[in-house]
Amino acid sequence: MSGMRNLLPEPPATLLPLDESAAAALAAVPPGQEAAVAARFPASSDAWAALARRSLDAGDPVAAYAYARTGYHRGLDQLRKAGWRGSGPVPWSHEPNQGFLRSLHLLGKAADAIGEDDEAARCAQFLRDCDPSAADALTG
Repeated sequence: MSGMRNLLPEPPATLLPLDESAAAALAAVPPGQEAAVAARFPASSDAWAALARRSLDAGDPVAAYAYARTGYHRGLDQLRKAGWRGSGPVPWSHEPNQGFLRSLHLLGKAADAIGEDDEAARCAQFLRDCDPSAADALTG
């Protein structure tokens, strides 16, 4: 026998809607001022991911973990609202999905930095399950 095939159809890809106001605010804010965007648009996973990235770069993995977890959970809320049922593709190529995927990736990196190995592995696997190209793009 040459390998098993999954005979069940894969769920459709989940495509989050674009929040134009949040995206414009994040694009216009000077570096280091991302917190103002997160405060104004708390549902924006992209804003939380930017804060997590800045915190990791500054050597503060605990703050990065908190910011990334917030972005991850806000993204899960949006995915569920868009019809996601806990599995199926979340394509990296769809730009509005990238804030959630970045938050998930950064949550894994921050978890690794604070020694939470199981969480880091879970996040890495979940990212790859959402879209292998996201994992490739974000891990370099």
